[in-house]
Amino acid sequence: MSTEISQSKGVYISTYGCQMNVNDTERMYSLLEMINYAPVPSPDQADLIIINSCSVREKPVHKVHSEVGRYKGLKTQKPQLKIGVGGCVAQQEKKQLLTDVPLLDFVFGTDAIDSLPSLVQDLEQGEQKKVDAKFRHSEPYHVQTLVKNPGVSTFVNITKGCDNFCTFCVVPFTRGRERSRPLKHLIEDINSLTKRGVREVTLLGQNVNSYKSDCGANFGELMRAVAVDTDIERIRFTTSHPKDFNEELVGIMQDHRDKIMDYIHLPVQSGSSEVLERMNRGYTREEYIRKAKMILEIMPGAALSSDIIVGFPGESEKQFEETMSLLEEVPYESIFSFKYSPRPFTKAARWEDHVSEEEKSRRLTALQSRHKEIAFELSKRYRDSVVDVLVEVFDEESGRCSGRSTQNKLTHFNGRKEMIGGTYKVKVNEAFPQTLRGVLFEH
Repeated sequence: MSTEISQSKGVYISTYGCQMNVNDTERMYSLLEMINYAPVPSPDQADLIIINSCSVREKPVHKVHSEVGRYKGLKTQKPQLKIGVGGCVAQQEKKQLLTDVPLLDFVFGTDAIDSLPSLVQDLEQGEQKKVDAKFRHSEPYHVQTLVKNPGVSTFVNITKGCDNFCTFCVVPFTRGRERSRPLKHLIEDINSLTKRGVREVTLLGQNVNSYKSDCGANFGELMRAVAVDTDIERIRFTTSHPKDFNEELVGIMQDHRDKIMDYIHLPVQSGSSEVLERMNRGYTREEYIRKAKMILEIMPGAALSSDIIVGFPGESEKQFEETMSLLEEVPYESIFSFKYSPRPFTKAARWEDHVSEEEKSRRLTALQSRHKEIAFELSKRYRDSVVDVLVEVFDEESGRCSGRSTQNKLTHFNGRKEMIGGTYKVKVNEAFPQTLRGVLFEH
């Protein structure tokens, strides 16, 4: 073992939340490698522990308190151990976290990730209780995708922040205002990843289709440029906002369907126009349905998914039934559904007409139960079809390859290890809402 490797310190990062947080964690690992930290598989092997937190779901601050509490014994055994919190809870709570959780050594916000190496070095040199949670709104959004082992498929940030201020969502307060990376930088970034063996990128942002480059290019123009000006084989994106989804964008997707995947996540949140207005979503039920049908007309065979919240403040039984009936109107192959929970700083959290937890649970169960029936029915269209699968994993024990179809279905078939990174046609013999099973299709 080389001297450099033997002297490296261990870092363990616990990650919660969305793909943005997963991507941020990869960035943290790469940045910390520059000051001689290497990832370790468990907290007890670490000299540095970071909780990359999420504030979107229930009791996020409590989860941070609970996890840090589990490290009390480690801190006693290793006084030099440093524990920090990043991500959205860090941005939300700032220095209050250091007061509430005395075991913590540092807190850094979502705009401070690139300052992480210098922050950690300051702690190593004896500084105490560091906080960096300032938004850097005036600075251009210039980052490079830092992923140590990107594999076959990886995320590429194209925007950060959000300007929509949905009344239920804390993201504008924890991620700041919208900023977009320059188109030229993104093309260079994706070309670099392709040379490292990446075959698929997912363009990532809180609202990707609000993208606007400094050269004036919008999201559709970015998609076209990635399809034409890079050698990447597959392009995905998440998350899009229905109010910004237009016919021009769908046309570009259809024109470049050989590269742009035919899976679209289009979060509706509610099927009631009145609730959507209270959510500040910027579209009605009817407008949403028209856009969903437009997508399927221009891109026949595309797969749709959505996010749905039940029990939003003031949601009546009639309004909930409108959400239930939306499932009959729009053929969602998958949904991500949640009970409403209040988030700090948001308008909806201050309203008084909250739905009871018991009623929210009942509505969620009813929604998920009905969608399960619909999803199984929709999955039948894949039986005996041939899908294109990018192989990401090979399991030695079963001899099975796994990867995603263009419609984002996890697909399994018998294959070989050397197939990883290749795209193969698979004939489906078993179809489920989220997974497909089949055999290698021979012409």
